[in-house]
Amino acid sequence: MMNLSQQDWKTQLDRDPDAVILDVRTAEECSEGYIPKAINIDIYKGQGFIYAVDELDKSKNYYVYCKAGGRSAQACQIMNQMGFENTYNLDGGFMNWKGDVAFSNED
Repeated sequence: MMNLSQQDWKTQLDRDPDAVILDVRTAEECSEGYIPKAINIDIYKGQGFIYAVDELDKSKNYYVYCKAGGRSAQACQIMNQMGFENTYNLDGGFMNWKGDVAFSNED
């Protein structure tokens, strides 16, 4: 796992053809906006989170975020233990995000 600043996370994400954005917040939090193209898997689902993450392609690079950076750091550690080699935590989380924001009715 690597903690990346907001700018580094976005710069690296924009240049990465194997990037997958993973939002580990609750559905309620996501309803307030999310980073475009993010997959939402709520880390509070416990074993459900593990099962859902286990379905993901381990060869991809995962850019993970939550509201402030704590849950996403935990998610990255769990994913690394499950065999994911490239996980990047968004330092400061969504509340400090300055990039594009999408809302569920825009998909």
